[in-house]
Amino acid sequence: MSDDKNQDAAGIQQFGEDYRKVRSEIGKSVVGHDEIVDGVLTCLFAGGHALLEGVPGLGKTLLIRSLSEALHLQFSRIQFTPDLMPADVTGTTIVVEGDGGRDFSFRKGPIFSQIVLADEINRATPKTQSSLLEAMQERSVTVGGETHVLDRPFFVMATQNPVEQEGTYPLPEAQLDRFFFKLLVGYSTRSELSEILDRTTTGHEATIERVLDGPGIVAHQKLVRRVGITPQVQDYAVRLVLATHPEGQFASPDVNRYFRFGASPRAAQTLVLAAKVRALLDGRTSVAAGDIREIALPALRHRCLLNFEAEAEGIGTDEVITGVLETLPTDVPMESMA
Repeated sequence: MSDDKNQDAAGIQQFGEDYRKVRSEIGKSVVGHDEIVDGVLTCLFAGGHALLEGVPGLGKTLLIRSLSEALHLQFSRIQFTPDLMPADVTGTTIVVEGDGGRDFSFRKGPIFSQIVLADEINRATPKTQSSLLEAMQERSVTVGGETHVLDRPFFVMATQNPVEQEGTYPLPEAQLDRFFFKLLVGYSTRSELSEILDRTTTGHEATIERVLDGPGIVAHQKLVRRVGITPQVQDYAVRLVLATHPEGQFASPDVNRYFRFGASPRAAQTLVLAAKVRALLDGRTSVAAGDIREIALPALRHRCLLNFEAEAEGIGTDEVITGVLETLPTDVPMESMA
């Protein structure tokens, strides 16, 4: 038993060191956006995918490229455009001429990598967007009736412009649900913008070192799942998801008024796994309710659909979820699970 505790303690320490190393390397090229960087790394170590939304030019692609440079993983970038076809993402079967005649051969697409940047994903049509669905969920790709397993770890990071902009296609709800976090990238502050200019207009070149490899990431992902969570804290995550369901047992008046649909069971999985990452970073082996509250917005905002009344009144998803966090008690007596 003591050996297991020592191994867990060593694993927690190594996790924190590797997390900080990767974060430090990203910081060599990315100025500010600390919350976004932490969100992306949380997705990576929890085994999920990240969706970054913001207007062009805020450093979304730079952040993802910097992460890929800090890891010993295969990296590919897909620029989504209106004329991009699903086969351009997954690959296609081609006819190959050989000595024995013609034969069919599968040519892999850019999805066959370990870090995939889906740049401006909402520029492509829903048909092409959906080509990522199987890869994101099953970590495999099926083409021509044959299934090809992707290498682990497999991490999709997508960027998108706000859907209000012209020439964009909103992501289907089924695909949004497969993103672990939706992170909103905002503008830089005065000091951050000054630092960006110092780095980009004076000949400064950032040299990012590779500090973590695939087996190390997979080991950390397994460690995350071994972090404990009490029934009371897990019940809080469950109640938080149920509180987003209109007319549900825990729904607030604002949820009933402004939400058309609430979060899915994947949201509860996301809350727990992301909270476990936060617990590890704090050196703890058990999740606290505060960990869940800390990551609730990026875990829930893209899984809850607003109704027409909310859109007419200019009410945002984050506003309603924040109200739920403020009113939902973190600790209540455990009731029947029936």
